[in-house]
Amino acid sequence: MLNKSYWADLSLLLITLVWGSTFVIVKWAIVDLPPFPFLAVRFAIAFVSLLPFLWFQKKHLNWDTLLRGAAIGTFLFSGYAWQTVGLQYTTSSNAGFITGLSVVFVPTLVAITTKKLPSRSLVLGVLFALIGLALLSLSNSFQLNNGDLMILVCAISFALHIYFVGRYAPSTNATVLASIQILTVSVLSGISSFIFPQPSINFSSTAWVGLLVTAIPATSIAFFVQSKMQQFTSSTHTALIFSMEPVFAAISAYFLAGEFLTPRGFLGAGLVLAGMLVVEFSGSKNEQLSK
Repeated sequence: MLNKSYWADLSLLLITLVWGSTFVIVKWAIVDLPPFPFLAVRFAIAFVSLLPFLWFQKKHLNWDTLLRGAAIGTFLFSGYAWQTVGLQYTTSSNAGFITGLSVVFVPTLVAITTKKLPSRSLVLGVLFALIGLALLSLSNSFQLNNGDLMILVCAISFALHIYFVGRYAPSTNATVLASIQILTVSVLSGISSFIFPQPSINFSSTAWVGLLVTAIPATSIAFFVQSKMQQFTSSTHTALIFSMEPVFAAISAYFLAGEFLTPRGFLGAGLVLAGMLVVEFSGSKNEQLSK
């Protein structure tokens, strides 16, 4: 019978599948509804969907949980914001690879804070995932530019989000933690929509489909599951599972948009999967649970 850690890994893998599968839908939606307004409305809908559950958990609301949720939400917003801005100045392939560097940053944060080096199998798994991401995302003409530095800040922000969810999840109610971080992203995205110039906003049917599809399964449910399940698995292993997102994105792009993976892309996807499986079956995946 599977123990809690394996159920946690399976749940995190499923939400990674959801995130990867909605990539094409989001790409279509933001043609009509720019990224910041899209994020503001998406996360607002997600927060509203969690309100009934938050009401039943209101006894867990206090300044400590509010501050934790707001801090985690700020890191999450920072990741989305820097990624959005950076994509204007770099290629999608560069952005995909550099964002995936969070799979390296998370174990680095864990090693620094716990003063323990990761196991060999963990290092091997991360290395496989990193090489796989490079093969999957990068072209032969990879060149760094200012946009890449912005995406690097995005990757660090996502790494901090994963790390602090892992640190706070065991001692914080999952509904509260998910709700407050989602509300934080919505508010900060709304503010950014007014601060930064926006192209024309059109709540088209495509935009609404994107909003509704992403708001519930890819936001409220996904971040609740992450907040709940990171109680039972390590931050490093969570980052490794999340590195499967571009793999799932490539699969969904094939079915939804007719995009084909090259043999190099298939090899990269296989290495990302291999990296996750190495850690999954090595017995080391929980040895660095964040405290």
